[in-house]
Amino acid sequence: MARRTNSDSAAKPRGRRSRAGGTRPSRLRRAAQGLRRWLLRAAIGSIALILGWTALYAVVPVPTTFYMIGESRRLGGIERDWVPLERISVHLQRAAVAAEDANFCRHWGFDMDAIRDAIAEGGQRGASTISQQTVKNAFLWHGRSWLRKALEATITPVMELFWSKSRVLEVYLNVAEFDEGVFGAEAAARHHFGVAAADLTPRQAALLAAVLPDPQGRDAGRPSPFVDRRAASIADGAATIAADGRDNCFAN
Repeated sequence: MARRTNSDSAAKPRGRRSRAGGTRPSRLRRAAQGLRRWLLRAAIGSIALILGWTALYAVVPVPTTFYMIGESRRLGGIERDWVPLERISVHLQRAAVAAEDANFCRHWGFDMDAIRDAIAEGGQRGASTISQQTVKNAFLWHGRSWLRKALEATITPVMELFWSKSRVLEVYLNVAEFDEGVFGAEAAARHHFGVAAADLTPRQAALLAAVLPDPQGRDAGRPSPFVDRRAASIADGAATIAADGRDNCFAN
């Protein structure tokens, strides 16, 4: 029988440690691979959801929004009545664009000139377009957070790809809040002036547009001097937009 040498006996423990030590990297690799697969599936699922949701809202009325649901619970109900764009006065269409996004027909969702101006002024003024506000109102939630802004930046160009400009404006004017618990142009026109959205005058349209940045702090039906001055400025802007053709993507 061959005598086992010290070198032979010493070799086995090293071999066992090598095999045992090789288990941990293998488990870590499998865990990392599993995480990568999960992240890939989550990314694909998120992209599919965004594409499907955006494509759906391109053709059907937006049934509700996260903000509407929250306000309905808080207030015990809201006022809202969806109407197609052709039943919303062109005066309100132009007024909203003049107030919120004068270059609406000329950008692809982001107004880079407005963004540069906002940066130059130290972020003291907003640069969100009607497209971005529509994404926030229809798909996301209100409030400031990096996650919401990242999702808004992701969905906005997708929406612009699927939707026409007139569809963007139609959805915007149907989900925007014009007074506490009053959503959409039709409900707002009846609430403030007792008329249908189709029958709004240029003055009434400008007053509604003037409250859009702060609908719960401003009143279109009983305008403050500030709202009155802002409405006059918006009316002038709407007339300019009509004259220079910057309404050609939505006004017929």
